[in-house]
Amino acid sequence: MLQWVLKMNSRIKDKIDELNKLIDELEEIIPEDLELYIEDKKLRAASERYFERIVECVVSLSFKIVQERKLEVPDDDKTVFETLQKHNFIDKVLAERFKNAKGMRNILAHEYGKVDDTLVFEAIHSKIIPDVEDFIKQIKKRLVK
Repeated sequence: MLQWVLKMNSRIKDKIDELNKLIDELEEIIPEDLELYIEDKKLRAASERYFERIVECVVSLSFKIVQERKLEVPDDDKTVFETLQKHNFIDKVLAERFKNAKGMRNILAHEYGKVDDTLVFEAIHSKIIPDVEDFIKQIKKRLVK
């Protein structure tokens, strides 16, 4: 572990630490079933907010990597994942997942269209946490090189 820390910008390490903290906090509150998620407005709102914050943190971390490694600057938040994929920081599947997560985050944050609680629950409950863990694993592997 010390090896990757030594090769990593402290701002990148701080973002990874922030992501891990957000994931831990989300895991403490996320309900196990959809019915409870839908019924409890406060729990649903808190879960959605954590989802938004996690996605924004991943985007911020991605731009910090682009900046540190002097990669071409992406056009927007979604294309930053394509840039990381192009330079072998993350794989294509993960890049697509985070582009989709960014789209869902925009719907939640800006209410673009009707929010599908079942779809959001599924993303929060079973996708974002493993995707973030995979993201951290993949970027750490590349940052050590």
